[in-house]
Amino acid sequence: MIFHMTSRKPILIVGNGARAAGISELIYEFIKKTHIPVLATMNTVDMIQDEYRIGFIGTYGNRVANMMLNECDLVISVGARLGLRQIGHKKELFAPKAKLIRCDVDQYELARVVKDDEEDYNMDAKAFMEQLIAEEIPDYSGWWNNCIEAKNLLDDYDDTEGNKLMKKISELLPKNPIVTIDIGQTVCWAAQSLSFKGTEGRIVIGGSYGAMGVGLPYAIGSSISTGNGIAYCITGDGGLQMNIQELETVRREKLPIKVLVVNNKELGKISEIQHGSYNDRYCITTAESGYTVPDFVKVANAYGLKAAEVSSYEKLDEYKDWLMDDEPCLLNIMITPGTLLIPKIKWESCTIKPDLDEEMLEKVNALIGA
Repeated sequence: MIFHMTSRKPILIVGNGARAAGISELIYEFIKKTHIPVLATMNTVDMIQDEYRIGFIGTYGNRVANMMLNECDLVISVGARLGLRQIGHKKELFAPKAKLIRCDVDQYELARVVKDDEEDYNMDAKAFMEQLIAEEIPDYSGWWNNCIEAKNLLDDYDDTEGNKLMKKISELLPKNPIVTIDIGQTVCWAAQSLSFKGTEGRIVIGGSYGAMGVGLPYAIGSSISTGNGIAYCITGDGGLQMNIQELETVRREKLPIKVLVVNNKELGKISEIQHGSYNDRYCITTAESGYTVPDFVKVANAYGLKAAEVSSYEKLDEYKDWLMDDEPCLLNIMITPGTLLIPKIKWESCTIKPDLDEEMLEKVNALIGA
């Protein structure tokens, strides 16, 4: 038996190894059979979509996902390496009330112990999930419903302008789209708040394999690999400038790529670190400290692409047709400089900042707490 029948609040975590094993359908089968909540790592936020999506864990993970991790009593991790971005600086504070079961095909990942009493399965994720699903596991609908209710309570709690933009994009996307995400604040906002209709869409995230600027090349590859299909590229003003010359490839190959520039006229992720850790000693990351951006609409037009500036995420509806046709385009979407990424797990203490207000904390704890 893999599953611990004494568990009252189990969760399943899926990582990129689960995707590599091709077990998406098995994951949905597991949810429907057991109603055990499934959380993702950042690289696999697209594996659990539609009404089954709760969120991802880690430094910039969804608040509800990290709170569930703190309160659960059993964690089954499949194909997730559980690196520092997921477990934090102090291993003993990772899922502190839970027994940990890990499945990984890489024995060397399992050799890096997360919990002293963890149970490890050095095997293929597909074989592991098939064995797990075959077991007689109770129905956890009560726990599932409480988690979904807590998620709904917190859905708008940490909403920054970046999160609101991702939710608006989600509304306008077709069912099961392909979306590529650039590195920076965009990847965190997208992982937190981009959600799909359908369960077969794809969010292509660089993770540790791509640096800032990968969004547009990823979109080109995604479009070509699907027979010149539509791909949506969400990039930042800094990220786009890393590979802006590839707009010529988009035009030349007539690829229906929709470039959505999240433009705060800052190198937002870096300026945020300079703000929080270096007492606002900015250096070529903000307009005041020497960072500049071009007129992306004029640049796109020079490459022969239709383009427009969108003054607010609320105006995106005006360009819905642009997102559905077979032509490439660029939308330069303005957001307020200084917009921060929240929530964030504080490195030193592994606590989630900013704190929840007492009333909301009481409501959430009543659902998923002890």
